[in-house]
Amino acid sequence: MTDSSTLTHETGPPAPPGSLRSRLGTAYGFLGSAFVVAVAYVDPGNFATNMTGGARYGYLLLWVIASASVAAVFVQYLAAKLGIASGRSLPELCREHYPRPVTYGLWFQAELVSMATDLAEFVGAAVALNLLFGVPLLPAALITAAVSLVILMLAPLRRRRFETVILALILLVSAGFAYQVFRSGPPAAAGAGLIPGFAGTDSILLATGMLGATVMPHAIYLHSALTQEHHRGSVAARRKALRSMLKGLVCALGIAAVINASMLLVAAASLHGTSLPHESLDDMHAGLGQVLGSDTALAFALALLASGIASSSVGTYAGQVILSGFLRTQIPVLLRRLLTMAPPLAILALGTDPTRALIISQVVLSFGIPFALIPLVLFGRRSDVMGPLTNRRLTTTIGMVVSLAISGLNVFLLHQLLVA
Repeated sequence: MTDSSTLTHETGPPAPPGSLRSRLGTAYGFLGSAFVVAVAYVDPGNFATNMTGGARYGYLLLWVIASASVAAVFVQYLAAKLGIASGRSLPELCREHYPRPVTYGLWFQAELVSMATDLAEFVGAAVALNLLFGVPLLPAALITAAVSLVILMLAPLRRRRFETVILALILLVSAGFAYQVFRSGPPAAAGAGLIPGFAGTDSILLATGMLGATVMPHAIYLHSALTQEHHRGSVAARRKALRSMLKGLVCALGIAAVINASMLLVAAASLHGTSLPHESLDDMHAGLGQVLGSDTALAFALALLASGIASSSVGTYAGQVILSGFLRTQIPVLLRRLLTMAPPLAILALGTDPTRALIISQVVLSFGIPFALIPLVLFGRRSDVMGPLTNRRLTTTIGMVVSLAISGLNVFLLHQLLVA
């Protein structure tokens, strides 16, 4: 079973039932977990893929962000519903219902996905510290690890405070891109980007990375665990909790979608069609400063730093859910943080281009999506797992279509990479 202390809110004097304080606390409980999940949708990998997409192809791939954002709300709704209906996280259900070899295989790929997530988060925050203060990338990654660990220490017994810190960091990212959009001016031709289309294999590779940066496997595992506490109570209470959770998701992931679109819009408006280099986050930072001013470049770097710190903390939180769910094992948060730090630190120590590493990490994430999404859909259709909240046939059909579409895109991408 998942360590319940990892998933409980702090306790205090209870508010009178039906009071304003009680209603606000309940609403914030749903919003808080939704925003924790939303961090996965605005991590540094999104910066790399979305801004690269805007700089290379203008508004062409805006439809990818829009489509992936809608899919993200649907997927996270299914994950939240699974936890509320069954009282189990997705990893726990896999362990309980699948043969041991299958469970170990799912756990192994989930850990690979977690490492790819950590790579994006550490590299992004390290680049931000380098841009802001000139800190070399390797020491900057260590600083990121230390700060994220401090934030993460709030999670086990003070989850409400943890959620508040995460929300504040998301708002900082939002403010940073709101300012950048304001400086870049209204995107007059952005509407054309909502019409699906590609411009060669490279754009498909980038679109797959954008998809991997938007629909995040570790967020599926995490959200199914965060909603377990709402399993208690009557069926009517669980249905009410699910409706509240959906509202929170629409709010949190709606903000994440706007941030993602803003990344592409800013890059398209300021860097596309220019001779300015845009192959790395450093290039984009410099280009924004040259075109829109140093204050815009500062807003970009601050947003990147906030994103990296927040997503690094949430990524390790999700890693605990993955390990305890699949293997019924707990390790200290500090030890897990040290283990997951190793790959990104090695990448930085080897001098690998950070932006390229970020984009590849998002492609790895996109390959992990079916391994989380297909079990999620299959469990959702089982009445012995979901009880009265079993998904309807239409919901299951849509879920399978989304799963197969993502899987098909990944197979095509793998073929292109092998023959290239």
